[in-house]
Amino acid sequence: MHAQANILVVDDSPDNLQVLAAVLKQDFKVKVAINGERALALATAPEPPDLILLDVMMPGMDGYEVCTRLKQNPATARIPVLFVSSRDDEEDEAHGLSLGAIDYIVKPIRPSIVQARVRNHIELKRSRDLLERLTLQDHLTGIGNRRRFDDALDLEWQRAARAQAPLSLIAIDIDHFKAYNDHYGHPGGDQCLVQVARTLAASAARPGDLVARCGGEEFACLLPATDSAGALRLAGQMCSAIADLGLEHAQSPTHCHVTISLGVGTLTPQAHEPAQSLVDMADAALYAAKSTGRNRAIARAR
Repeated sequence: MHAQANILVVDDSPDNLQVLAAVLKQDFKVKVAINGERALALATAPEPPDLILLDVMMPGMDGYEVCTRLKQNPATARIPVLFVSSRDDEEDEAHGLSLGAIDYIVKPIRPSIVQARVRNHIELKRSRDLLERLTLQDHLTGIGNRRRFDDALDLEWQRAARAQAPLSLIAIDIDHFKAYNDHYGHPGGDQCLVQVARTLAASAARPGDLVARCGGEEFACLLPATDSAGALRLAGQMCSAIADLGLEHAQSPTHCHVTISLGVGTLTPQAHEPAQSLVDMADAALYAAKSTGRNRAIARAR
């Protein structure tokens, strides 16, 4: 059974807000905003809306401007917007749709039509979200895949650059994994990857942290608003947690059980530089960890 979807209704008329909220509250969790500024704040709240019903004509920031700002922000760009307006000429509707809205409802409100359209768009969003999760998930381990990592890195890089906040990345390799695969076979190697992935993901407990499998035995952990000391501490905990699994590795030239090497990179992003600079920093630290004995974490910061 689906959890109730969150609907945000934006209108400068308290009467219109009351009518729309009454129509929708039986099936959805409804929040309301009486102006554009409040709407943008609620759209970026910890529990963002699944869909926004947005009045076009509002004093100050009108609905078109609100929609434009929502679509420009990566954090809110994918929230479906339905315009609600008393203006029903073709040009207004075309303009609203050109800004990225998915539908245009004309006042006066007809409850059955609003309910049906909102239900349909919520179901479409759920289907799209499910498909997106599947395309962003590593099929073997169930954690994020390389595409998920790349998308998150781009988003967090932009956020950190705007806020001038530190961003940390941990690059992780399973030590001597080819030898493990050769000795225990691919089914055994797959089981090892699954256990390592689950353990790494459990170690990164904050909602904004991301652990992803970037290919083969390579993993990455992206840590927004985390300084070098905090990232190195987590990397050490990950290293210990994998060692504590006690997975036998008979062919390892360095340890008798499965271990990982970790490289930590930390910097405060600048608008003119690419996110790849953080990846390069973490990779260089990972190389140093491998070169000095493996089963350890080394950090580099700027």
